[in-house]
Amino acid sequence: MSILITGGAGFIGSHLTKALLDRGETIVSIDNFDPFYSKQQKLENLAQLKGKNFKFHEMDVRDIGMKKFLLDNSIEKIVHLAARPGVRPSLPNAKLYEEINVAGTLNMLEASISANIKNFVFISSSSIYGNLAKTPWKEEYDPQPNSPYAASKLAGEAYVKTYAELYGLPTSALRYFSIYGIGQRPDLAIAKFSYAILAGKPIEMFGDGVAKRDYTYISDAVNGTISALDKKFKFEVFNIGNSSPIALHELISLLEKNLGKKAKINKLPIQKGDLPNTYADISKAKRMLNYSPIIKIQEGLKIYCNHLKNHVK
Repeated sequence: MSILITGGAGFIGSHLTKALLDRGETIVSIDNFDPFYSKQQKLENLAQLKGKNFKFHEMDVRDIGMKKFLLDNSIEKIVHLAARPGVRPSLPNAKLYEEINVAGTLNMLEASISANIKNFVFISSSSIYGNLAKTPWKEEYDPQPNSPYAASKLAGEAYVKTYAELYGLPTSALRYFSIYGIGQRPDLAIAKFSYAILAGKPIEMFGDGVAKRDYTYISDAVNGTISALDKKFKFEVFNIGNSSPIALHELISLLEKNLGKKAKINKLPIQKGDLPNTYADISKAKRMLNYSPIIKIQEGLKIYCNHLKNHVK
């Protein structure tokens, strides 16, 4: 039997796939190479994933043939990572985010019921909490999404819960908190800032730099995801974060230190949909998933920046 990773050519999907392959799992990966960012980067991710236990198919999660695909490939478990990402880009493209993140998830759930899937792990986002003032955020807090992206992720969670209750599909939803690391998407702050600093170009800092983010290193996120995949829940939601937020101006200072160059900063107004703070309460994940993040932001940025300095010319 096999595990399916949707969005498997992406940053998180490729890291997750490698970790599962390393422990001997049989992995089937799909990705539609959405043009949100470079197909070449995704192909480079895939080039690192080889072996008799790995198969890749270019395929969209909205494909009407998904049930047949699951059956033909003897899929037993699914990690549903595929999504249209990004808070700001979702503002003028709400319909597209609904089509991919909501309808795509629904199609995967329909196919999963028909194919008798044993575990369905849905990847959600910390953005669903919105501007909740009370921190750290706990899973039982009422979400306050303030972007189409966040709303689409919350809708995905609702569908996952509904299918768990209606059909007994074992499910969990993982709310990722700002995952970063080697190979991360180029639109994310750490990558965007790092490349700009190395190139001597100005970085865009929205607001006064005091906004805080709870950054989670990729290996920790992968470990939490695998733990959810290994367990069976009727339906549970978990925060996958580091529970140690850092202010934007501190993040920039750490990047300057690790890259050995000063940043040129272009200060801009706060953007619609941006969150002032993100802060995960991970006590539930610790208790039920044995999730315990290891890599602090200082160490994670050092690893990331050293890799970048050795590979960016």
